[in-house]
Amino acid sequence: MCGIVGVIGALENKNSLLQQACERIKQRGPDSQGVWLSQDETVGFAHVRLAIQDLSVHGHQPMFSDSDRFVIVFNGEIYNHLQLRNELDKDSWRGHSDTETLLACIESWGVDATLKKLVGMFAFALWDKQQETLTLARDRFGEKPLYFAKGENGGLFFASDLKAIMPMKGFSKKINRHAVALLLRHNYIPAPYTIFETTQKLLPAHYIVFTKQQLETGMDWPSATNYWSAYEHAKRTSDRVFTNDNSAVDAFEFELSRAVKGQMLADVPLGAFLSGGTDSSLIVAMMQKQSAIPINTFSIGFEESQYNEAEYAKAVAKHLGTYHIELYMNANDALNMVPELPQAYSEPFADSSQLPVLTMMKLTSQHVKVALSGDAGDELFGGYNRYKRAQKWWNYYEKLPYFLHKPLAKTAQILADKTSDISHRAKLEQSVQLLQAENAVEFYQPFVSYWKHPEQLVLGAKEPVTTFSLSALRSLKESMMIVDTLSYLPDDILVKVDRAAMYYSLETRVPLLDHQLFEFVWDIHWKYKERDGQQKWLMKELLYRYVPKALLDRPKKGFSVPLGEWLRGPLREWANQLLDNRRLQQQGLLNSDIIQQTWQAHLNKKGDWSAHLWGILMLQAWIDAYAIEV
Repeated sequence: MCGIVGVIGALENKNSLLQQACERIKQRGPDSQGVWLSQDETVGFAHVRLAIQDLSVHGHQPMFSDSDRFVIVFNGEIYNHLQLRNELDKDSWRGHSDTETLLACIESWGVDATLKKLVGMFAFALWDKQQETLTLARDRFGEKPLYFAKGENGGLFFASDLKAIMPMKGFSKKINRHAVALLLRHNYIPAPYTIFETTQKLLPAHYIVFTKQQLETGMDWPSATNYWSAYEHAKRTSDRVFTNDNSAVDAFEFELSRAVKGQMLADVPLGAFLSGGTDSSLIVAMMQKQSAIPINTFSIGFEESQYNEAEYAKAVAKHLGTYHIELYMNANDALNMVPELPQAYSEPFADSSQLPVLTMMKLTSQHVKVALSGDAGDELFGGYNRYKRAQKWWNYYEKLPYFLHKPLAKTAQILADKTSDISHRAKLEQSVQLLQAENAVEFYQPFVSYWKHPEQLVLGAKEPVTTFSLSALRSLKESMMIVDTLSYLPDDILVKVDRAAMYYSLETRVPLLDHQLFEFVWDIHWKYKERDGQQKWLMKELLYRYVPKALLDRPKKGFSVPLGEWLRGPLREWANQLLDNRRLQQQGLLNSDIIQQTWQAHLNKKGDWSAHLWGILMLQAWIDAYAIEV
C-alpha cells in the first residue's frame, strides 16, 4: 500500500513540488519516497512506499520496465502476481515485487489485457515514453483511490490523496456545489464526482489514456474504458444450483479459501479485524485454518452497552484460537478524534462510523502492517437491515394500483408542505418519493438518502446523475445489492477504511472483493443467499463449520456510534460553532434556515437528526482545515 502523485504540464520546480507532495501523504508510505521527471521535465511522478512485498530496493518506485519504455507509480497489491510470472516468458527478475510483475505484464500483453488478468486492488499511473501517453487505472471495485484534475493553465494532476495536490499552483479548489448536494444526500461523494469542480475520481474497473497533446493543449479529454463490469455480470446471473446443500457450502469454501490465501501474501506481519459478526468471523476462520500459528485479531468496543459487540468478538477469537487484542472507546475518545477527521479524509466524508474505524486502525497499526476485513458481505449476500425495510414497503407498493400512485403522492406532498413538524414532514416526503419511483432502483434511493431534497439545502446546486439512474435488475433485492456494490461500497465503505488505515500506515485487504468470488456468488441461486428469512445463508452455513451457532446468532448491530447523544453532549459546543447561523449565511453555500431548524430539533430531541447534521459538520470542518474559500 502506497501513495502516488503526478504532475504533467508546464509547472515549474516539479521536483520540489513532488517532494513536498510526498511529505503531505507520507503516512500512506513511510518506508521510502521517490521522484522521477521525464527528460524534458514535462512529466513528473512521485511515490511514497509502504513496503509489504519485496522489502528491498528492488521494490522502490517510480519503477521502470526492463526496456525502459514504461515508468509506473503503483498503489496496491496484485495477489496473483506469482502466477502471472509463471505465464510470462522471462528468464530473470530483479526482485519479487508485484510492481515489477505488473510492468512485465504490460510490456508483454498491453494495459487492457493485463488489467483483465489481474486479481488485486490497485491504482496506478503509467507513462509510455515511446507513445508519450499517460494511463491511469483503478481496480475493479475501487479499493484504491485515484483522483485526477485538469490544471487551470492546462496539464494534469493526479494523486491517491487530494492533500498531495491541493496546494499546487494551477490546482483549482473551487467547490463543486452539485457534489455537495450528493454529499448531503449520501454522506459521501460518489465517483466520478469530487468536492472540486475540475477534479474527478477515476471510476472503479476503468482506465483512461491521455496523449501528450491532449494534456498540453487543454483539448477535450478522452473517455475512460471499462475493462470489467459488476453490473453487467449481475445482469447475467445464471441461478446455478448444486446437487445438495453441502456441495454448495463446499464450493463456497473453496472459493473463499482461495481468495483469503491469496490475500495473506505478505513479507510483513498481518492480522484481521474481528467484530464477532458473520462476515469478519468467517474471514478470520478462513485465515486461521490456513495458518500454523495464531493470527492477530483486533476489535473495538464501546462503553455504551447497546453499541458494544466486543464481547462477542472476544468469544469468537477464543474459540478460533487467535491472538486477540481489543480497545474500548467512549465519548471523550470520539471528541479527541474529531479534529483529526479532515486530515484523515481530505475530501468531505460523513459516515460516523469513521470514528471507531479510525480508532481501530490506530490500534491495529501498532501490531501489524496488513489487516484483512470482512467488508462486502452485505453487498454480496444481501445482508443490510435496510433491505428488509425496503422490501416491506416494496410489497405495499406493488399491491397498490398504479393509477393511485400520483394522486397519493400529490396528497402526501401537500400535507408535507403544511406541517411544521420536521420529522413528520420527512416521513411524508419519503412517501412521496416512493410513490413516484419508476423502478426498483429509484424506489431504493430514499432508503439510502439523508437529505431527501439536497438541492433545497445547497444554494445553486443541481444534483448530478448517479448510479440510481441504472435500470433495475430482476428483483428489488438484487437491484439494491448491485447499486450498493457500485456506489455505497466503493465510495463509503472502502473510502472509510482506506483513508483511516493509511492515516496510520496500515494496509487493509478485502477478500470478499476477489472478483472471481464475486462472480461465483452472483451466479448461484438466490436460495443460497437467503433462506427461510435468514440472510447470508451460505456464509453462515460455512461459518458454523468453524464457530458454534450459539456464539453468532444475535441481532445485527453494525459498527455504529451513539452520535445523536454525543452531539447533544460532548460534541455540542464544537457543532454549535460550525453550524453558527452567521457563519453559514456569510459562506452563501447552504440554506442556513433549514439547518438551524434541524439542529434545534435535534437538540430538543424532536427526532435523531445526527446523521443529517454530520454531513454538514464534516463539510464545515473540512472547509476550516484546508482554508477553503467558498
